[in-house]
Amino acid sequence: MRSEPIDVDGFREFLTERDLPGEQIEIGVATAARFAAFAAVYLGRGSTDLVHAFAAVLIEAGDTTWDHFAAIARYGHFLGDEEIYLTAVDLVDGAEAMDNLYDRVGQELGEDVRDLVFAGIDLPPLGTAAIDRPLVAAAVMERLEAIVDAETCRRLLDPSLRNLPDEWYLEERGKYREVERFDTYLQRKGDEFLSYLEDLAESGDLYFTQKVTPEVVEFVRANPEISHGVRDGTTLYETKIPYDTIGYLAAENDEERRYRYCHCPWVRESLKGGEVAVSPTFCRCSAGFHKKQWEVILDRPLEAEIVESVLAGEDRCRIAIHLPEEVVGGAPT
Repeated sequence: MRSEPIDVDGFREFLTERDLPGEQIEIGVATAARFAAFAAVYLGRGSTDLVHAFAAVLIEAGDTTWDHFAAIARYGHFLGDEEIYLTAVDLVDGAEAMDNLYDRVGQELGEDVRDLVFAGIDLPPLGTAAIDRPLVAAAVMERLEAIVDAETCRRLLDPSLRNLPDEWYLEERGKYREVERFDTYLQRKGDEFLSYLEDLAESGDLYFTQKVTPEVVEFVRANPEISHGVRDGTTLYETKIPYDTIGYLAAENDEERRYRYCHCPWVRESLKGGEVAVSPTFCRCSAGFHKKQWEVILDRPLEAEIVESVLAGEDRCRIAIHLPEEVVGGAPT
């Protein structure tokens, strides 16, 4: 990590070029300046530890908004320090899930049930490291499954615990409506994704938080359930791309492979073989994540289920999304 003072003008220009609102730009510049000053006197080693230490400072000060952590990530990108960028992104990835579950339990089952499920459990503030999150997820799920039946658990988790605005998927809805058949759209979707990965492999840019190599592209190409999904009758099967595909392909044992595969920041660290075990029921959130885009694309509610998951000890995370007959049988409606 570079410890020189921040290039305020350069970083402000960097943020301005991204069409950010003025308030976000000012928060970004101020947070980056604090971060650079902290880095100049930090006695630890490595950018990851530095970001975690600064996150603790933000948490202590109550400065735990998304804008603060986005500023650190953007500053890392500005510096060309990929480790800062990735660590900051990891601190906010999926952070909303447990707060959303807390709210949903209260809304659907009442505050008394919510208070039983979360009794003595402090919801981690934004900026909490992924290594500390499985403890919370494990405790909450153990309580929830002891208090309510399986169908109620399903109802709470199935919509996904992530914040997923419809707007994210409207472009894909438009592409779907341009074609005459579901399978035509599905194939085009896969072709576009592979082309995108090929571009990333050439440019060196990241796919979310992972590098893409020609080996990664070929792995995805060989697994059509990853690239676009495979339809069998009215069921669409999708398999997640590993969270760290390079590490997954290089893993020497099943435990390492499952750890490199898992995307969920509330689960992943538990797969290192520690004493914390999160219930596989929690993965229903992932099924909801996958079906969300299709609900927007097809403009209707859908059902989805987890067929396989690494949390349950399997080799991959595989989701089945159930489609209406009239959609897979012909033109979109």
